Amino acid sequence: MNLNTVFAPSAEVATELLTVFAIDTAPKGAAKPEIRLLMPEDAVTPAVQTVLDGGEFKAEPSETLLLHNPAGLKAKRLLIVGLGKAAKLSPHEVRKGAGTAVRFAKPRGLREVAIAIPVAAELDPKLTVRALTEGAVLGDFDSDTYRSDRKDRSVQTVQIVAPPSFDRAAAEAGLREGVIVAESQNFARALINEPGNRLTPTILGQRAAGMCREFGIQCEVHSTEKMRELQMGAFLSVTQGSDEPPALIVMRYEPPNAPASPVLGLVGKGITFDTGGISIKPSDNMEKMKYDMAGGAAMIGAMRAIAQLQVPIKVVGIVCAAENMPSGKAQKPGDVQIAMPALGKPGKAIEIINTDAEGRLVLADGIMYAKQLGATHLIDAATLTGAVGVALGQINGGIFANDEDSYQRFVDGLKLSGERFWRLPVEDDYRDVIKSTIADIKNTGGRYGGAINAAMFLKEFAEDTPWLHLDIAAVAWVDDAKPWSASGPMGVAVRSVIEWIRTYAG
Repeated sequence: MNLNTVFAPSAEVATELLTVFAIDTAPKGAAKPEIRLLMPEDAVTPAVQTVLDGGEFKAEPSETLLLHNPAGLKAKRLLIVGLGKAAKLSPHEVRKGAGTAVRFAKPRGLREVAIAIPVAAELDPKLTVRALTEGAVLGDFDSDTYRSDRKDRSVQTVQIVAPPSFDRAAAEAGLREGVIVAESQNFARALINEPGNRLTPTILGQRAAGMCREFGIQCEVHSTEKMRELQMGAFLSVTQGSDEPPALIVMRYEPPNAPASPVLGLVGKGITFDTGGISIKPSDNMEKMKYDMAGGAAMIGAMRAIAQLQVPIKVVGIVCAAENMPSGKAQKPGDVQIAMPALGKPGKAIEIINTDAEGRLVLADGIMYAKQLGATHLIDAATLTGAVGVALGQINGGIFANDEDSYQRFVDGLKLSGERFWRLPVEDDYRDVIKSTIADIKNTGGRYGGAINAAMFLKEFAEDTPWLHLDIAAVAWVDDAKPWSASGPMGVAVRSVIEWIRTYAG
């Protein structure tokens, strides 16, 4: 997609489709909406006033109204996109509105779209342009990669239309950052979308390494021999049932202007296909288990973005990639595995209760290795439990934290990322459910509080290091398309992890 900024009155922009945004300014409880176009000039208003006065368009989020040959405008078509109530106006609503415009254009064969920057006192100019850019790029993504009848319906050009008085430096900075962030999220989405036979752990390692070469990130991809050397018994136990070798992907971003501390550790679950192992999953929807590496993909996408944004902070990214398969070599319920040891300490002994609780096993060793490589702060992302969806539905991801400062930084970043996470507890009282009689801990804790039990398991390995855990199992893949986004992989956590990292840059 070619994105560029145009500083001109919207009415003077010649385009196939001009998009402007509208909000409802009516007070709560009002009998009918009061529509306001988010534009500094009035040239567009006469073209739509009669329709707006008719009351059919209410400016609800992602609601659209299309007019052909609008009077007084050079655009062939005018699209009004609703952003909802004025009180809820935010960069994320702008992001969704821009995605709606692009997805409106795609099936109609419109390859060129102009989007007028919404101007309102509530909106920061740079963040608005960034959100608008992200929405446009994310909205152009589709998951029909392997269809033989696939038609290229991509929007090729998006003009971001700013009034002549708009802050040009803010517009250019917002555009640049928006492209970087959204393309990095789409990079993660493309990885998540790949089927298990076309994205093995080895291939995931190759894709990560290729990205790192392109953007100047140090990268090493190890396999079984290195994992044995590191005594990653928890990670290795998951890999032993598959004929595909595992991949330990290590990415280091060390900008020359970065301080010695902090060193942020990103750890991602990279299970490229999850059958459940001996504790095999039901066959219904098992095909979706190709997305069990969405947490790892999110961390790869975040590394891609921060390198281009030149964030002056040291970051190490660890992705633990494997297949979880049943075979005569696979680990069994009742087995005891020894996790990677800490410096001067033996590794924790883990009783395997359920082989489908494998994500926490690979993350345990990934967390330990990130700490060994110098990480002073940790964040992990994983499609870890179905239980988090039972608790929170498919709206919020789960977040767990052992450190209030790290948690608050993450929450502050959500205002920009627009992603939704809800905090769940990791209180010490929950530890009893993962105690084992034969080992130090067991890898599941029974029927209740499944997402919390998994987080408590990971907390054992984070120990005193400030740590956040993102359980994105219920939000990483969406079956139903939204007006602003295709169905399929979402790339959840990429934007939020980027913003969390940037808080440490001051």
